Amino acid sequence: MFTGLIESTGTLLATTPTAGATRITILAPVLAPRLREGDSIAVNGVCLTALDIRPDNFSADLAAETMERTTLAELYPGSTVNLELPTPAGSPLGGHVVQGHVDGTATLVSLIPITPGADETDWRLRLALPEELLRYVVSQGSITVDGISLTVAALHENIVEIAIIPHTYAVTHLATLQPGARVNIETDVLARYAAQQYRKPATFELTEAYLLANGY
Repeated sequence: MFTGLIESTGTLLATTPTAGATRITILAPVLAPRLREGDSIAVNGVCLTALDIRPDNFSADLAAETMERTTLAELYPGSTVNLELPTPAGSPLGGHVVQGHVDGTATLVSLIPITPGADETDWRLRLALPEELLRYVVSQGSITVDGISLTVAALHENIVEIAIIPHTYAVTHLATLQPGARVNIETDVLARYAAQQYRKPATFELTEAYLLANGY
């Protein structure tokens, strides 16, 4: 489990096709020394397994589904990625519960400074979300964008607005993104469970037999 608090950024060194998968290698001098073979690590919000660990980099294999569901297939050598190690049991949850299971992707509409020209300023991030994810997103609720735990500031139809503080802008890869870029989205797992709990089967029909069986 992760919390969406990015520990470091890394740089994609290479993408290599392998038998049945695609291997990526990431330069991560801050986190690589803390990894052991088989450890989990979130890369742009995608939970991956660290392999072939070296002093300043590691590799991970991407299954076909990961390539299709996330933006990792769009990375190129030199791409900056957000990195986070799993949260140890008993640690404070500084962000929110993040599984590293991407629900889909969104498109960056804009990332605009609130005070242009200032040394430090908040930013306003606007994303266009696909229709199927909107049901899990609410104003002031949590959302994970490329692994970053963020809070929804406003919703306008399919556009999600998020306030970005200077620290988040400085320690993540957001500064490298341009309008039109796709980002990985993981909606709040609690919202997904709530929606599943209250979703009626498509074949549900209120009948006399149903009412009798349930004590009416």
